Parts: sequence; C-alpha cells; structure tokens
Amino acid sequence: MKAHLREVTTSPDNSFKVKVFEDREFKAEWHFHPQYELTFMVQSTGIRYVGDSMHQFKRGDLVLVGRNVPHSWKTIDTKSAHVKCVIIQWDETLLKDWLDKPELVPIKSLLQKSSHGVSFDYETAISLEESFSAITTQPPFERLMTLMHILHTLATKSKTQLLAGPGFGKALSSKESHRVNIIHNYIKDNIHHQNLLQELAEKLFLSKEAFCRFFKKTFDKTFTTYINEYKITIASKMLIETDLSVSEIGYQSGYNNLSFFHRRFSGYKQMSPKVYRQQFQNL
Repeated sequence: MKAHLREVTTSPDNSFKVKVFEDREFKAEWHFHPQYELTFMVQSTGIRYVGDSMHQFKRGDLVLVGRNVPHSWKTIDTKSAHVKCVIIQWDETLLKDWLDKPELVPIKSLLQKSSHGVSFDYETAISLEESFSAITTQPPFERLMTLMHILHTLATKSKTQLLAGPGFGKALSSKESHRVNIIHNYIKDNIHHQNLLQELAEKLFLSKEAFCRFFKKTFDKTFTTYINEYKITIASKMLIETDLSVSEIGYQSGYNNLSFFHRRFSGYKQMSPKVYRQQFQNL
C-alpha cells in the first residue's frame, strides 16, 4: 500500500533522527517515508498497522519499519497511560557503504526483511530499554554507536516476526490512501454500530458493492473478516489488561451476543476467552 508521504528531517550535527514522542494518544495517520524507522514503546497500549497487518502493541513493543512501508499506531483506550515511545529514523545512505562489510551482514539481512515490517521478541526489546533511553540524550558519535549496538543485537540475538503478508505491496493513489485513513478511524470510533459497512460506504461516497471491491483489493480480505479480526484483537487486549468480565469485554469489543462472541473468539484463538485470560495471568 502507498500512504501519505511524510518528510523526516535531521539536525545539522546528526545523520539520523532520534525523538521521544509523548502525548495523550498517537496523532499520526496512515503514512510512509523513505527512511527506516525503529519504534520502541515505553508506555501505552493499542493497535498498530504495518502494511496489511494488524496487531496489539503494549510496553516493550519494538518494530522496525522499512523504507516506504505504510504504518500507523492507534491508541484504543485513551483512559490508559499516555503514549511514550522512542523513535529512530535514518536514511538508506547512513549505512550504505558499510553493509557489504562482513561484520554487518546480519544487519544487512535485517534491513532487507524490514520491507515487510519486523517485530522483535519482548525479552530482547526490554533488554535494550537502557540503550533506547540513552540514545535520546547522547552526543552524535555515541548516538551512532548506540544505534549500531541496537541493530546488531536485534540482527543476531532476537526472535523476529514479519508483519506484512505476501499480498502486501499494492500502490494506492492519494485519494485511496485517504480512504484507508477514514476506514481505520471510523472503525475505531464506531465498532458497536451494526451497519458499519453501509455507513462507511456512504462516508466514502461509494455504493456498498464498490466499497466491498475497494476493501478486498486494498486489504486482501473481506470487510466482514477484517471486522471480526479487529473485534477479536480488541477483546484480546482487554482480557489481558483489564479485570472486566468476559461478557462485558464481549460487549465492549462490539458483540451483542455473548455465545456468538465465544464462538468467534474460540475460532480465532483456538481457546475460550477465559482460558486465554488465564494463560496471561499465569505468566
């Protein structure tokens, strides 16, 4: 997918950008940029979109997004802790003359994988928390060395998961990218509505049939499948993070029928909501 292009700038004494983002919630919409981006989540929870993937994020979430890969982080529960994350962005030219050296072969391989987006295991991410904290205030040379240490650790010691699926890579016009933003935001704010498909079709000035064709072409899945996955993702997040009853969580994630919620959840997770919650309580 193609999304809104964002310009990433650096200061005169630095060849890459490091910033600490702090706010009540994420503001950035679906966007891309020609820089690599590494995001470490210090605080907050929600859902992240990378390419055509949709996953929960929480403290310790660590993701590498490749050049021109569209992405967006959405804070779902604004009553939770405010957002704080460390974001590192760099141009391809930063390491271009180094990547063919034998010492950097693992990093080169990692950057190649980033064209699909890469998430890293929690244990490795947390082990690098001090490095992400230090890099925000270090002088230029130490900052560069810390970035190399982080990338080397991720390339040689972490467990990774590719995020975007095999169907990822369609080019969308600016108008179509704008539609994607509208869809993401409208679903987030109106998940309880029973006629989401019709409402979104009208909001985008499309017939239901045209909307369904656009959605399938863009997301590589039907609107119904996407909504079910979204609801289960929200429910999973609440089962882990709250003490709400299973029935209340089913309702808050958009299901009005508890037995239907149980069937859907068990179908996606191969276990009941109660067992899913117990697994995380026992960690």
